[in-house]
Amino acid sequence: MSGNSNVGSSGVYEAGDQRNVKQSEIKQAERYKEGQPNSHLANDSKDERSIANKLAREEKREKEPEPISKEARESQIDPTLPARKHGNEPSKGAKIDAEIQQEEEEMLKKKGIK
Repeated sequence: MSGNSNVGSSGVYEAGDQRNVKQSEIKQAERYKEGQPNSHLANDSKDERSIANKLAREEKREKEPEPISKEARESQIDPTLPARKHGNEPSKGAKIDAEIQQEEEEMLKKKGIK
């Protein structure tokens, strides 16, 4: 019937590359990676997880330690390090923190704790 039309070419009406995949091919195909970590945002209002699932996840999160970035760990050791790593002069507060930290370490060494 598509051959009798006067509107457009026959390619418009024929299936061409618009065909459904066979069910046998779907079962054999490699599945797309499902359930990736961090695929759900905890505060996503459009997330379709049930309230029970959200509560269970929050209970697990309470037990997990919060991850600390590498830069945050380094700043606990030396407060001026992040700024110097980025090629900047450390802030006045960072310099004061470093001085206080150094004084505290000296006091602990005098007391024999460290």
